[in-house]
Formats: sequence, C-alpha cells, structure tokens
Amino acid sequence: MPNLAGKVALVTGGSRGIGAGIARRLATDGADVAVTYVHNSGLAQTVVKDIETLARRGKAIRADAADATAVTAAVEATVEAFGRIDILINNAGFMEVQPGPFEDQSLELIDRTMEVNIRAAILAARAAVRHMAPGSRIINIGSCLAERVPGPGITLYAMSKAALVGFTKGLARDLGPRGVTVNQINPGPIDTDMNPADGPGSEFQTALTAVGHYGSPMDIAAMASFLAGDDAGFITGATMSVDGGTNI
Repeated sequence: MPNLAGKVALVTGGSRGIGAGIARRLATDGADVAVTYVHNSGLAQTVVKDIETLARRGKAIRADAADATAVTAAVEATVEAFGRIDILINNAGFMEVQPGPFEDQSLELIDRTMEVNIRAAILAARAAVRHMAPGSRIINIGSCLAERVPGPGITLYAMSKAALVGFTKGLARDLGPRGVTVNQINPGPIDTDMNPADGPGSEFQTALTAVGHYGSPMDIAAMASFLAGDDAGFITGATMSVDGGTNI
C-alpha cells in the first residue's frame, strides 16, 4: 500500500463515481484530499466526511470544470486550505451522445466536451505546478475510448480523451526535469451511477471486455494511488489501461 502521509491531493470531479473512489483511497493511504463538485454539495460533503473519518483533512470546492476561472481557483483554494499540493487528479469529465448524424453535432456540445475534458486539465495543471515540489504527481483520467472506439456516436468524447494522452506525454517531458511525473489512467467500463453495470448498453460494454464484467471505482483508485506514491517515481508519460481487457 502506498504511503501518502503528509501529501495533499486535489481530485476534480471527486464527489461521485471514480473521483470519489480515488479521493477515499488517497485518504486511506494517508493524504489530505480536496474534491471539486458542480451541483451536489451533499455528495461532496459525504466524501469529505469519509476522508475525515480516516483522520485526514478533507475539503469540498464548488468548481465547474467548464469554467476556466473556477478550475484555477480550485487549485488555489486547495493550497490555501492545506498549504501545498502534491497530487493533482484530473478526473472531471463530460460525455453526451447527441442523436443524429455527426454533421449535426452542436457547437455547444463540441465546446463543452473540450472545455471539461481537455482545457480543464491543462488549466489545473498549469495552476498546480506553480506550487509543486519534486516528487509531485499529475494523474489524468482518460478512457479506453481514447484508443479503441467500438461504435458510433462517441467521436467527440473519444477525440478529447485521445488529446489528453498527447497532453500527458508532452507535460511529462516538460516537468520531468523538475521531478514531477505525469501519467494517464484509461478506465474501461466502470460501475458508477453514470454507467451502471446493469444499465442501458451494459451488455454491449461487458461483451467487449476480456474478463466479462465491469470494474469498480476502486480498481481505478488503486492505480491512481500507486502512481501517486514513491514506488512510481520512474513512471512518467505513461498510459495505464485499467479496462478489463476491453477490445484487446
């Protein structure tokens, strides 16, 4: 189990699903954790209470990842509350399938996909590295759809997660000499309220995996905690697939 004692983490989109799982795991392994949320403060406060139950400090920060000012402010609020930031988890994401042909995709959908899935990660990293010491970590949460697209209707989402891979690799080069690693986790089908294992389309997604079932948020959280720890110090610019062998 990684030892994250004394570390401070910010998990964007950390009030539910994969983000909440990561926040709880980092706290279990010793980190103080701030989480961002957009609408449901109750869910965010529940995660904070779970963190505090583990004798760690927690903080909920309202920040829409599509709002450039809010993204930067969330990083600064984390530093103000805890005095530092060592781990940034860019987890906040957006996916909406708009029915109809690709040429009818709205400009609003294109913009929000890029704002949340790409621009927010860039802005959060830009703000965080100003405060990061050697040994700090940036971990981007992507998707198995960045490399393998098994069906129509998800072009924008797949494109945005593929772009995140390029950002991860480039930033790893930029920050390597400063002792900061940058990696990406690409989840497959994960059982969350947004994509439940018994929900619409779950049979199709399950059939794409080699293991024959969905993963859990804790599967992603375990990889995130490892990458955040000292044992992962020689791993950077890497994309880690945690997808049950989806479309291998």
